[in-house]
Amino acid sequence: MSLDAAAPPAQQGDSLRGFAFAFGAYFLWGFLPLYMKAVAHISPTEVLAHRVIWSAPLAAALLYALGRMSDLKAALRDRRMLAMASLTAALIAVNWGIYIWAIANDRALDAALGYFINPLFSIFLGAVLLREKLQPLQIAALGCAAAGVALLTWEGGGLPWTALALTFSWGFYAFFRKTLPIGPNQGFLLEVLILLPLATAYVVWLEATGRGHLLAGGTWGDFWLLLASGVATAVPLILYGNGAKLLRLSTIGIMQYIAPTMIFLLAIFVFKEPFSRERFFAFALIWAALVLYSLPMLRDFARRRAERPPPPSSA
Repeated sequence: MSLDAAAPPAQQGDSLRGFAFAFGAYFLWGFLPLYMKAVAHISPTEVLAHRVIWSAPLAAALLYALGRMSDLKAALRDRRMLAMASLTAALIAVNWGIYIWAIANDRALDAALGYFINPLFSIFLGAVLLREKLQPLQIAALGCAAAGVALLTWEGGGLPWTALALTFSWGFYAFFRKTLPIGPNQGFLLEVLILLPLATAYVVWLEATGRGHLLAGGTWGDFWLLLASGVATAVPLILYGNGAKLLRLSTIGIMQYIAPTMIFLLAIFVFKEPFSRERFFAFALIWAALVLYSLPMLRDFARRRAERPPPPSSA
C-alpha cells in the first residue's frame, strides 16, 4: 500500500514533520489487518462500500479546512480529469477489495508479499511503459523477485494470485495516479466521490433487503466498526499525502517497507498463518531483491547525512 510511484516531486530535504506524517501513515497501514480481522464476518464488498462512504466526509472536511475546495470544483468540471480519476478510483477499489478479502481469508502473508513486490513492479512498469533503462542492481532485484514468485508457484501448485493481484492493482494505480494533475488530498476525495454513488446504492440495497450489517442485520459492534472504516481508510492516506510533500522520494522509498513488514509479523505471530520452509526461502529472495533495490537509496541517504553541515555549537 505504498504510494512511492504516486508521490510528489522529490524534496530538497527531509523534514521532521514529514517523517512523522509518513511514519504515522505506514504504522497505521501496518496495523490495518487487525481492523480487517474484526470485520472478517462481513462480506468484503460491504466493507469496501463503507470504506468509501465514511471516507468522503473526513476527506471533504480536511479539504474545506485547508481552503482547497476550489481545486475539487475545477476537477469536477474537467472531463479529462474525471476520466483519469475514474480509472484510478476503479483500481484503488479493486486493490482495497482484494486486500479485505485476503485478510478475512487468512492470506495476510500474501498481502505482505504483494506490497513487498510492489516497488519492484514499479521498476518493471517504468522499463516497459516508459522505456526507462534498468540499472544492473535493478535487473538483479527483478531476477530475485521473479525467482521468489517462481518458488511460491512451485510450493503452492499455482501462481500466488492474491499477492500478484495486489501488486498489479496498486502498481497500476500508482502509475496512473502520478499522471493525475491534482494534489493528494484533492485526488483522494475526487476518487471517493466517483465511487460514492455506487457504494451508497449498494449499502442501501443491503439494508433494504435485511442483509446489511450497519442497521438491519448487524450488532452495535458492527455499527461502530463500519463507521470506523472511514477513519481507517482516510487518515493514513491523508497522513501519507502530506508527509510525502515534506520528504525526499528516496526517504519515502526506504520507509515504504514498514507496513508490509508489520503485516508479515502479524500474519506469523498473531494470525498464526502457516509459514513453510519453501515460503521462507521465497520471502528471502524477495527481501534480497528489496535490498538490491534499496542500496542506491541507502547510499544517497548516507551521503546526504555526511554532507549535512554540523549544527552551530552554543557559546
